[in-house]
Amino acid sequence: MKHFLAFLSLLELHALAQHTVSASDFHLDGDYVIGGLIDIHHVSTPATNDRPESINCSSQPFLLRSYRSFQLMRFSVEEINNSTDLLPNVSLGYEIFDHCSETQNFPGILNLISVNGLVQPWSEPNMNLSRLIAVLISSRSTETMSVASIFMAYLIPVVSYGATESAISGKPTFSSFLQTVHPNAALIEVIFNIVQHFSWHWIAFLISDNDLGKNGLNLFKKRIKDTEICLGYTQKLNDKTIYSDVLQKIESQGTNIIIVFANEMTAEALIESAIKLNITDKVWIAGDTWSLDEKLRMKKGIENIGTVLGVSQPAVTINGFRDFIYTSKSHNHFDNAEQQKSCNQVCNCNGVSAEDILAVDSSVSFPIYSAVYAIAHALHKTLQCDLGKCNTNMTVYPYMVLKELRNTNFTLLNQSIQFDEDGNPLFGSYSVVFWNHSGGAQEIGFCNVHSSVDCFINGTEIQWYTEGNVPTSLCSEDCPIGYIRDKSDKCCFTCDICPNGTYVNETEDPYKCNNCKETEWSEEGSTSCSLRSVEYIPFTAMESVLIMVWTCVLVGLILAMAVLFAINYNTPVVRSAGGPMCFLILGCLNLCSVSVFFYFGKPTTSFCILRFFPFILFYTVCLACFVVRSFQIVCIFKMSNKFPQFYRWWMKYNGQWLVIAGAFVTQALFLLIGYSYAPPGPYNETLWYPNEIILSCDININETASSMILLSCLCSLCFIFSYMGKDLPKNYNEAKAITFCLLLLIITWIIFAAVYMLYRGKHIQTINALAVLSSLYSFLFWYFLPKCYIIIFQPHKNTQQYFQGLIQNYTKTISQ
Repeated sequence: MKHFLAFLSLLELHALAQHTVSASDFHLDGDYVIGGLIDIHHVSTPATNDRPESINCSSQPFLLRSYRSFQLMRFSVEEINNSTDLLPNVSLGYEIFDHCSETQNFPGILNLISVNGLVQPWSEPNMNLSRLIAVLISSRSTETMSVASIFMAYLIPVVSYGATESAISGKPTFSSFLQTVHPNAALIEVIFNIVQHFSWHWIAFLISDNDLGKNGLNLFKKRIKDTEICLGYTQKLNDKTIYSDVLQKIESQGTNIIIVFANEMTAEALIESAIKLNITDKVWIAGDTWSLDEKLRMKKGIENIGTVLGVSQPAVTINGFRDFIYTSKSHNHFDNAEQQKSCNQVCNCNGVSAEDILAVDSSVSFPIYSAVYAIAHALHKTLQCDLGKCNTNMTVYPYMVLKELRNTNFTLLNQSIQFDEDGNPLFGSYSVVFWNHSGGAQEIGFCNVHSSVDCFINGTEIQWYTEGNVPTSLCSEDCPIGYIRDKSDKCCFTCDICPNGTYVNETEDPYKCNNCKETEWSEEGSTSCSLRSVEYIPFTAMESVLIMVWTCVLVGLILAMAVLFAINYNTPVVRSAGGPMCFLILGCLNLCSVSVFFYFGKPTTSFCILRFFPFILFYTVCLACFVVRSFQIVCIFKMSNKFPQFYRWWMKYNGQWLVIAGAFVTQALFLLIGYSYAPPGPYNETLWYPNEIILSCDININETASSMILLSCLCSLCFIFSYMGKDLPKNYNEAKAITFCLLLLIITWIIFAAVYMLYRGKHIQTINALAVLSSLYSFLFWYFLPKCYIIIFQPHKNTQQYFQGLIQNYTKTISQ
């Protein structure tokens, strides 16, 4: 809307462009005319006016680079006119205007679309046609959008040699727009490839405060979205920018890589400020607008700011252009400004020498050269000139040229000139340059951008400010091996070490510690897991063999004692030891010993059941026997006189066997019910030792609690009754023996429990087996073995008279 209102306001200024004077470098007569809008001068700060006014471009800052483009367009047209193959009997002309402003420079545009000083309304038929067939425009994208919108109404082809904003190409609004340079997307992709090639992650991105810069920044943000590259600082640059503040902020951010996506004048101001402020140790990446800027390359102190890399159009040598420049400057047409056709066709460039023009960055040469030739080839097809002669009788409309221009296909300087459906070129590439210490822009790589960007960069030729090593740019240093990043930011982060049993896979997810499998382990800070060693005590281990031998010895001793007791069954020692109860105890001890053998080997469900079931069940019977035995001892010596009725009932109904049977049945029920719900089974102990899997058996505490409580109660009762008989006759030591056995039993299992709380290695099975064996040996050695000793070595104490004497003496003592 802004540009359209300016267009209406400036219609009255069109009269300024209507006087004609011959002999101008801005004008050449021809059968068909190519328009040119080239910013030989540039308005850096638009003026504020009270009324519409034209602007005198010749009084604005002069752009030598654009002046070279101006001369190259003239050369290209004249070279085509001198050709016998292209447009053989047709002459091309040009009408060039100095387009120095976006909003105050419309007279040139109006001149191009007018006929005899009048702009034809769109509703009128094409009666009086202008000879204009296409327009060549300059580089600034904002101006391109303004200008292109006007020419689109007439479907006049607009070919840009420098407008790179991606928003222009491929849009229905700009249907007649084509360009001979690649859009911003390709240029940004090249810059991204440079950054990625050298593994830079922390970037500053500075842009011109215009559509071109904003578009470039948006494209770069999208490109790095799913990468490890981050923008540490971005800033728009314009005439009001305080460059010292910008550079200081970059320093404070710790950003070593600075992309400057700005026009030539802005970049020059920035770099000069960096030199003045002594900004050092940076890598500067230049866009194609200033990557070959000779003024900056030769600037004093430029070598101190760091390393400068850049992206540019490849420099192409155009034969005959040098001679044309020298010839043109020797016949200067700019001495008399009054000869010019328009106020926007005044150069005021008498002081510019041929050497100055030829020394300017030549990267834009081929885009201009190919643009003029593309228009000429399109006209050649339109006029049906393929038979060696053009049809000059036909009426040529711009839209006819546009159609052929979109389908053009020819070879120019060994390059195939074609356009895609969006009007973008299918030819051309980018060079990657490095500013060496001698002031030259040395080519160190190239990027093909036809279908996809494919770059080759020879980094070994770059003279880094770090004296050999590629500079780094990181907000945070990479995490050490085995550490993960927090997810707060992909570039600025903290590192946390992965604990034991976890690992980090940096290629898949550097933000997560993955748990190892149950069969694997890892140390702190690992990147992979190792298989755990499986540990258990095999039957062939020395400790297993020794324990099983001692178990066999136990069985042998039990059998021997049973035989000895059977032979001496009617003697007082055997009967005082319990008589038939002795055989039940010895048998249960024998059955308990079976459990020891199942503590070795690889655990299975059956092994785990047999490891606990026989011992718990039959040891319950043993304890029940000792409970009733200790109770009987106390009852005989202390309770028979005090509670005679209870004593008679006990003896009449065999109370001891009822207690034993009741304990056996109760424990059997507890075990069967508990094992039916949760039987013991193999268990892999993985928590205590990260690098080992200890094969053991798992007991459900809840399901076996009843059995353990029953055992504890029997043990407690036995200890209480046996302790009550501690003052019995000295030589009649049944209760004392039972008390001592129970103390050993309690100490044994307290020691085992303490060890179990501190140690869960594979040898815990051996310790458990020893605790079981110790429980069995305690009763065998301290209860039965002394009786065997009396039977064998002190037979005089194994008589009825001896025992009666002990009882009578004790009775007399307690009666007194």
